[in-house]
Amino acid sequence: MKKMLTDIAVIGGGPAGLAAAIEAKRLGIERVTLLERDIELGGILRQCIHDGFGIHRFKKRMSGNQYAQVFIDDAEKNGIETLVDTMVLEVTRDKKIYACNSRDGMLEITAKAVILATGCRERTASQVFIYGDRPAGVLTAGVVQRYINIEGYLPGKTAVILGSGDIGLIMARRMTLEGVAVKGVYEVMPSPGGLTRNIVQCLDDYGIPLRLSTTVTKVHGRGRVEAVTVAKVDERRRPIAGTEETIECDLLVLAVGLIPENELAVKAGIQIDSKTRGAVLDDDFETDIPGIFAAGNAAAVFDLVDYVSLSGELAARGAAKFLKRGEPHCSAEYIDVVAGDNVGFVIPQRIKTIENAEEDNRKLQFFMRVNTVAKSAKIKCAVDGECLKEKKCKHVAPPEMLSFETELPRSAKKIIIEVETGEKA
Repeated sequence: MKKMLTDIAVIGGGPAGLAAAIEAKRLGIERVTLLERDIELGGILRQCIHDGFGIHRFKKRMSGNQYAQVFIDDAEKNGIETLVDTMVLEVTRDKKIYACNSRDGMLEITAKAVILATGCRERTASQVFIYGDRPAGVLTAGVVQRYINIEGYLPGKTAVILGSGDIGLIMARRMTLEGVAVKGVYEVMPSPGGLTRNIVQCLDDYGIPLRLSTTVTKVHGRGRVEAVTVAKVDERRRPIAGTEETIECDLLVLAVGLIPENELAVKAGIQIDSKTRGAVLDDDFETDIPGIFAAGNAAAVFDLVDYVSLSGELAARGAAKFLKRGEPHCSAEYIDVVAGDNVGFVIPQRIKTIENAEEDNRKLQFFMRVNTVAKSAKIKCAVDGECLKEKKCKHVAPPEMLSFETELPRSAKKIIIEVETGEKA
């Protein structure tokens, strides 16, 4: 087994991992090692040929691969040690990484700090309980995206999309442009799961119907999908008898949600948040195991890549602080961050109480999702019963991640973040 030493090991070469590795180098960390299981860096952005990336960070519209290439070039310029085509098998509590690749065989990497930037994965057919056999032609939206954009393979001629997640909406447009007849997008919830701009640009502009409170109840066909049955659902998401409709198709595309790729975190014994499905993090994006951090979609599923990159940089700053202060000072106590009215979750979920003496007021970056759709809203951050920060929003919806920055007084004891909504959309 080949053994290696590094200061910070970043697992995952997508937008969060690339940003984390570059930021760590910028902060003066000498040895930064970036591990990626695919044959190239870039993560999911490699197959995202549509635009809309980089609007916040670069103030222009870029494709996913253009956005990724900026960071890939920066990583190369900074001399970051990169191991591609390398599968990480385990991360231990004492920050040993066990991995393998075809060049080196088994690897044991001892790191002073670890950043988990492993991204997210799609929910599959087995997680949405659709009746029927298992014919060819039932694919997740991300797989369809890879087939078309990278492999050059058209997986069907007539498609039905289940779920209104962003990848599914984007692929509705992409398949239409490639000549696939998209019969419709069916969403079990009463409101869409993707960004409003994607509904307009990918469905409305191409005349693709969106059917809310409707789901696929059965797949027909044995060797290949021949049709699906859809039905309206009640408030408990149960199919309503008599509303069934059979739609002929040879492709069922599942866009039924994303969840953090957290197997390494679970195996290491890291505390997982039941709402985000990612690690519980503090203001340094550090998990409950000192020296192990998480960023990007490994922490929670983000909708904007700009926020994913920012979270990677925040985790790198936390890791750099960890290396500076060392292991003996990591037994910090925490203040819980409470998700108040209309808030689904907040990241970070807790704040360290022990800080350096010069940090009387700490700048904190919060990310959050709301529970309801509203045309206007106000984010309120209350500290010890007093409103510390307010931020107005013109529109809020559960699929759209919100972010705000605030300074936290050193003496804070309780933090509550809530959203006051105006007119419901």
